[in-house]
Amino acid sequence: MSGHSKWSTIKRKKGALDAKRGKVFSKLVKEITVAVRTGGADEDANPRLRLALNKARSNSMPTTNIERAIAKGSGEADGVHYEEITYEGYGPGGVAFIVECMTDNRNRTVGEVRHAFSRNNGNMAESGAVSWNFVRLGYLSVAKGNTSEDDLLLMVMDAGAENLEDGDEVWEIYCPLESLEAVRLAVVANKLEVKEYSPTLKAKTLCDTGAEDAPRVLKLIDVLEDLDDVQEVYTNFTADEAVLAGLE
Repeated sequence: MSGHSKWSTIKRKKGALDAKRGKVFSKLVKEITVAVRTGGADEDANPRLRLALNKARSNSMPTTNIERAIAKGSGEADGVHYEEITYEGYGPGGVAFIVECMTDNRNRTVGEVRHAFSRNNGNMAESGAVSWNFVRLGYLSVAKGNTSEDDLLLMVMDAGAENLEDGDEVWEIYCPLESLEAVRLAVVANKLEVKEYSPTLKAKTLCDTGAEDAPRVLKLIDVLEDLDDVQEVYTNFTADEAVLAGLE
């Protein structure tokens, strides 16, 4: 199955994480530390660590930062114990939000997340209120190059992919989490460049947002992503092309 991804257009217009490299590094250090603590320091035997390291390298994170995070996770250096927590909520226009956090202070984190929602036309919800509408998948974005959509679709379907979407500048591939490495290897074997490579949460049904609420949703995403304890923010937000054009 293939299609066009409006979310790629939205991300390109928003560009929040790319503009906050320092915060990106801080979040990656947490992810690497927890991955090592839960699965060991051997990236060949620890898929979560392998994904975290790939993301760190693709974001040009210095090797010394990576090594320090691994040492913290393995107990070779003093480190903070991080707890993983997920919050759910609703944003402007009824858009569903899932906010994944890593924190050493649960009370601080829930207070900051609740404040972000309440100050930006949203509200937190009970566990399970919106998570039923999301499925955890593997995600890859691949540079288009000279490969046609049909050729790439055949290539990745054979490796276990379920969906291919047109992300304008890249192809976006979704697959079962357990097939993520096989799909990546298939792409690399065909000499295509993998831009992003990670687990993700994909909404089963989208919330089509109008011109008034769309910028408010993006503002709430930015505010949440800017919190030190927030690792990932997922939504079921979409909008038609005319609304997206107005966000430029």
